Amino acid sequence: MGDRKRRGRLIAGALIVAGAVLGIGLYWLQPWKLWQNETVSEALPTAGPTNSAASTSGAGGAAGAGAGAGPQILAQGSLISHEHTTTGTARLIRLPDGSRTLRLENLDTSNGPDLRVWLTDASVKEGTAGWRVFDDGKFVSLGKLKGNKGDQNYAVPAELNLSDYSSVTIWCDRFDVSFGAAELAGA
Repeated sequence: MGDRKRRGRLIAGALIVAGAVLGIGLYWLQPWKLWQNETVSEALPTAGPTNSAASTSGAGGAAGAGAGAGPQILAQGSLISHEHTTTGTARLIRLPDGSRTLRLENLDTSNGPDLRVWLTDASVKEGTAGWRVFDDGKFVSLGKLKGNKGDQNYAVPAELNLSDYSSVTIWCDRFDVSFGAAELAGA
């Protein structure tokens, strides 16, 4: 009977460990996100944060330049697919108050765990060669991806010199891979 009891404890212990490993694996991978969509429909902001209006920028010129003239596209590019099919347009825009925003328009990509929007200095490469290059050099996170579909805005820090950044990527921080990216060219 002692042998039977020990075997029962081993099976119970193995089931507990297997359950814990399965739970951690599901939390880490979050596979259900592949079937969930989050659509965001933000309008282009008319002005940025008030604390950034007095500072200057690199590629965007002085913060007050063009005030009252309406939004100005500084750079833009079309998103290409990397790890997941990704389409849409990325635009760096200077608002009338001089603040800057990165706008993703008509974004369509997969949902995933820990997705971020990054400005980077990496060249955008097609295919698998471009999946993992964006964290090799200079990059700045503009925040979590708000949704995997739609139009959305990300404030660009006033102190950021835009001439140091040539691309944008939808970056999966969990797996260190780009879902899609765009080369940013002057408008």
